[in-house]
Amino acid sequence: MIKREAYMSRIRPFIGGELIKVMTGIRRSGKSVMLELVKEELLEAGVSPSQFISINFEDMRVSSLHTAAALHDEILKRAADIKGKVYLFFDEIQEVTDWERCVNSLRVVLDCDIYITGSNARLLSGELATYLGGRYVEFVIYPFSFAEFLELYHTVEPDAPMQTCFQKYLLFGGMPYLSNLRYEEEPSRQYLSDLFNSVQLKDIVKRNKVRDIDLLERIIAYVTANAGTTFSASSLAKFFKNEQRIVAPETILNYLKYCCDAYLFYQVKRQNVQGKQILASNEKYYIADHGIREAVFGGNLQDINLILENIIYMELLRRGYSVTVGKMGDREIDFVCGRRGEKLYVQVTYLLASEDTIRREFGIYDSIRDNFPKYVVSLDEFDMSRNGIKHRNIRDFLLEKEWN
Repeated sequence: MIKREAYMSRIRPFIGGELIKVMTGIRRSGKSVMLELVKEELLEAGVSPSQFISINFEDMRVSSLHTAAALHDEILKRAADIKGKVYLFFDEIQEVTDWERCVNSLRVVLDCDIYITGSNARLLSGELATYLGGRYVEFVIYPFSFAEFLELYHTVEPDAPMQTCFQKYLLFGGMPYLSNLRYEEEPSRQYLSDLFNSVQLKDIVKRNKVRDIDLLERIIAYVTANAGTTFSASSLAKFFKNEQRIVAPETILNYLKYCCDAYLFYQVKRQNVQGKQILASNEKYYIADHGIREAVFGGNLQDINLILENIIYMELLRRGYSVTVGKMGDREIDFVCGRRGEKLYVQVTYLLASEDTIRREFGIYDSIRDNFPKYVVSLDEFDMSRNGIKHRNIRDFLLEKEWN
């Protein structure tokens, strides 16, 4: 079990405190493992395991607890036998109807420390904001970074060179369970396909009562194939019209939102770098795990430019950056990133194979006058940094502890 210190260092200050710890993210990204890691820390601090109450609501054996009242009664009954603080671990809490009311009441009536996970971004909207406003902290758990993948892959292939490991990462992505399959191709592909179907069926279709499943599948296929490519709902509606499907742009936007709520896709808005305003149309979407893309749709190595961009985008999110696409006249900077008042610019390309490419990728920064770090990242092995703009090999960039 990888310790995932990047997350634990953020969660640790809140362990034992009164704020509810909420972990969200795509299904199977390792949220349940994070609960186990928290338990480990508590045990090391001297807490008795008898003080833990853990429930996974995807377990059919607890289906009788899928209402707020039933869960509330059960927890109070179990807590009555516990001496000292009660530690509550609720996995996939969205399966419980009106769970917010139950959790808020437990927070009030028990001396407890509460941890919950869920696979939907709307977990923390609407009702929850009313009941728990200001009383929770959220942590989004993403699939493995390249550094985490490397750590596990080396337990399977200890002598694999870095280039081989990265090629495997390009194809398999970062879903934690794949290490149990020893990253064997067919079982891994099967697992990722089943995971994708589960996200689509349980977290998108069922949760949002989607009727036109064929349309949803077409939208997902289009966005997945065009990850990191600018498009609008209107342009997608025209694309479907050419395929004899009449679809309103609003419907497309709704379906895209459902996919983002299930953490399958992430939407990135465009920002005018000079005027600072967010532009209203033509967003980009990236997929939570590029291994799912390869397993379900294929083509990661053919579309390597898009995949490298996807990998860098997800790494920026992991490190706590807010990210927009920078618009400079008719040109774009791949990522304009902000974190705690600091800024970072990142341009991603496959190879700096010609002088024209080098001029284009580095030249995008010519009209940006600030002193924040500016990067061009590619798979080139040689350092081509120039004019204060840093060039990094993508593998090295992903493994650096800090970018500055």
